[in-house]
Amino acid sequence: MSRDADDRANPLRGEALLEIGGTAHVLRPSFTALVAAEEELGPLFALVERAGAGGLRLSELAALFWHCLDRRSAVTREAVGDAVLAQGLAACAVPLRTLLGQILKGSG
Repeated sequence: MSRDADDRANPLRGEALLEIGGTAHVLRPSFTALVAAEEELGPLFALVERAGAGGLRLSELAALFWHCLDRRSAVTREAVGDAVLAQGLAACAVPLRTLLGQILKGSG
C-alpha cells in the first residue's frame, strides 16, 4: 500500500485509512462528511446500532466510507465499493470501528 505525505490518518481525530486501488486514502469523519452520510443513510445512531447488531449493509459501509473520504475527487464511489469487496468485511472492520467510535465519542 503506497502513501504520500498527505495520506496519514490521525486516530485521535477519528481518522482511519482505507486502501483503494493500492493507495491509502484518509477517512476523515468531519461534521460535513457525517451530515452528508446521515442525509443518505438516515440517523447515524441507528447506523451505529445496526453495525453493532451485525446488520450494516455493504452499501451503507461503502457510502459511509465515501462520504468520509478526505479527498473524494481522487477516486470514484464505485472504486470505494470495489475496495470494500476486495479487502473483505474483516479488513474493513478496522476503519469502520474507528469511524463509528468517532461518531459515538466525538473528539472529546
